[in-house]
Amino acid sequence: MHVFFHGGYWRANDKESFAFVADRLVRNGITAVVANYELCPDSTLDGTVGSAVAAVEWVRRHIGTHGGDPLAISLSGHSAGAHLCAAVLAADWSARGLDPAFLRGAVMISGIFDPGRAIGTTVNQDLRLTPEIAERHNLEHRAPSAGCPVHLFVGGREPWRWIDLTFRYAHTLRRHGGDPEVHVLPGYNHFDIIDQYMEPESPIFRAVLSAAKSGAATQGG
Repeated sequence: MHVFFHGGYWRANDKESFAFVADRLVRNGITAVVANYELCPDSTLDGTVGSAVAAVEWVRRHIGTHGGDPLAISLSGHSAGAHLCAAVLAADWSARGLDPAFLRGAVMISGIFDPGRAIGTTVNQDLRLTPEIAERHNLEHRAPSAGCPVHLFVGGREPWRWIDLTFRYAHTLRRHGGDPEVHVLPGYNHFDIIDQYMEPESPIFRAVLSAAKSGAATQGG
């Protein structure tokens, strides 16, 4: 059972454009959800993150009726979607009456784990970030509630400040007892790295498939 969150700087794109992610997973026997979430400027980052967490909660509570395993859910996401994956791992699942052990693995690609980096850019005309909102959703400062394996990917042709975000988030996970794998993929930039979902032997797709299948195997064993 796998949930994917698309990128788009929390303000753009739609699940329909990422159906190829589900197609490749379903071919490998994985039940897949490509989730939408609230977008800025119609929402704020509070609503965007809240809706992503709510989407995973819906999957946890209801996917059993659609053929998925609700106790073995893995995640992946690209760019802003990777930030949302990290937010799901950091959510207070006990307050929702759920044990976070249902989260079995996460693959995060080119994540923007500190939204504050966007405050001084033109993108913030849509995001409407304040320092307070950005800090609430800065995953460099949030301990995960779920202790599942994490794989972090970033393109070697991305700007260093974006590559640095991945390494900084990896340090956060390690400070809280995690042991994430970090991969810099030579030759890829922030956009074409997502094409690896269509390449069954690519490092990213292998990690996603491993996260999904190992979760199911653990649950079954």
